[in-house]
Amino acid sequence: MPRTNFQELLDAGAHFGHLKRKWNPKMAPYIFMEKNGIHIIDLHKTVVMIDDAANMMKQLARAGRKILFVATKKQAKDIVAEKAKAVNMPYVTERWPGGMLTNFPTIRKAVKKMNTIDKMIADGTFESLSKREKLQITRQRAKLEKNLGSIADLNRLPSALFIVDIQKEMNAVREANRLNIPVIAMVDTCCDPTPIDYVIPANDDAAKSISVIMDALCGAVTEGLEERKLEKEKEEKLSAAEKESKEGKESEAPVGKKLRARKSHTAEAEAKATESTNE
Repeated sequence: MPRTNFQELLDAGAHFGHLKRKWNPKMAPYIFMEKNGIHIIDLHKTVVMIDDAANMMKQLARAGRKILFVATKKQAKDIVAEKAKAVNMPYVTERWPGGMLTNFPTIRKAVKKMNTIDKMIADGTFESLSKREKLQITRQRAKLEKNLGSIADLNRLPSALFIVDIQKEMNAVREANRLNIPVIAMVDTCCDPTPIDYVIPANDDAAKSISVIMDALCGAVTEGLEERKLEKEKEEKLSAAEKESKEGKESEAPVGKKLRARKSHTAEAEAKATESTNE
């Protein structure tokens, strides 16, 4: 069963492309028709491609991998931040930090700096600083939080990127392509879909369109995380059962030894008794 349907996407306005004069010819396979100078996206293809992207994201979540959500445009940032946070995935909604992927160790250092400041506040070191130093550190912490707070848990490179508006986030696309990280993206009729691994042809300007597609994809991520949790629980139960049976066998072993010792002792006593009778 598809994760979205034609009517749902139609109601959200996902079919509205850009003006005909602004189109990118490479988007031709995903365009249904032109109406009043505006290209109309083929939503039947969008439904199928949402399913493909969702299944891929589900597999990644099930394997315990991270998917980085990227959307800095005004109408998308709040929706993406809210839904990515709900599935415990990292996201960038302020400004794409240059070299975020290609220079990942430097980004991690900045995140560690933020954690160091938090430790200073927690252990009381911060209070011993001068007023000026406190102000500088507070400002630095606020800036780091704004730009990198949402990726604080990203300890290694993400396994995939989800992007809204690839024209605006071209730097993110380039970095991901350079490192062979798969890119899933909402692609409008004015964009070039070539650098995208999983194209979702849709209106990337309407908040409703973004929300419907995010719901479908985050639903798949949730399924993957739940399956992972169930598998872990199953493994824990199996390992606990194996441990119990092992302990049981070990405790049985001394009892067996005692029984064998007792039998041999009885046999020896019986043999001695027979010998004395014969004499």
